[in-house]
Amino acid sequence: MVKKSKGDRLVDGLIILILAVVCVVCVFPLLYVVSVSLTPITEVHRNGGFLVIPRSVTLDAYRTIIQQKALPRAMGITAYITIAGTAINIVATVMMAYPLSKKKLAGRKWLIPFIIFPMLFSGGTIPTYLLIKNLNLVGTYWALLIPGAVYTYNLMVVKAFFENLPEELFESARMDGANEFCVLRRIVVPLSKPVVMTMVLFYAVSHWETYFDSIMYLPDQNMQTLQVVLRRMLTPNMEMNADATIPTMTLQMAMVVFTTIPIIVVYPFIQKYFTKGMMLGAVKG
Repeated sequence: MVKKSKGDRLVDGLIILILAVVCVVCVFPLLYVVSVSLTPITEVHRNGGFLVIPRSVTLDAYRTIIQQKALPRAMGITAYITIAGTAINIVATVMMAYPLSKKKLAGRKWLIPFIIFPMLFSGGTIPTYLLIKNLNLVGTYWALLIPGAVYTYNLMVVKAFFENLPEELFESARMDGANEFCVLRRIVVPLSKPVVMTMVLFYAVSHWETYFDSIMYLPDQNMQTLQVVLRRMLTPNMEMNADATIPTMTLQMAMVVFTTIPIIVVYPFIQKYFTKGMMLGAVKG
């Protein structure tokens, strides 16, 4: 075992210190939100709004959220949009990234700038709304699924990952009689699990947090997503006046925790793929 010099130990100590500070900075907001959501507002004010570990605990805010009649429907809608939308995103992204990763693709040098251009210069909210309206998608869940079927950044990451796969495997499969779809399904996708799972996380979080699009394209309140329903609970003109029973601040924090829990639960199972997928997908542009 090589003994580290004093300078190396000093550098290691400095790195550990920096990582510890970063960890505290990242974890503190989460602890603060959870603590405020579980603490009576009088204790929060008594501590000047700075609270990490509550001395007394109340679940009134969570009970208030769960008792809302619109909540089960909104959760079901959001879960459906998240699952269906992520499936559409992954299929569309992989099917589009695979041919773009082939240097022999006809017109490739023109297709890639054409795809990247809308990411840099979008049409804007009003033209997008008019397009979706003319397609008769307003008032349907397709308005939340089809327009964002492929995110350009995610597409470029997946394309770069595919470019790093050994071409010899594809050639061997073609010599055995496999067509391009078979190569994609049986070789490319299994080898690309890290980047695919990373994209699953990106797309799923985006769909789970859908708010603005739900307001824009779903005028029927019975069709709106979880984020919109929870936001309505805070407005004074809806079916519940939060300040009459639960302070708005406590209710807000409880809503943040309530909507974040599913992502926190799923993330540990994807984290190992997330790191590997982002590193490998960023090797080549």
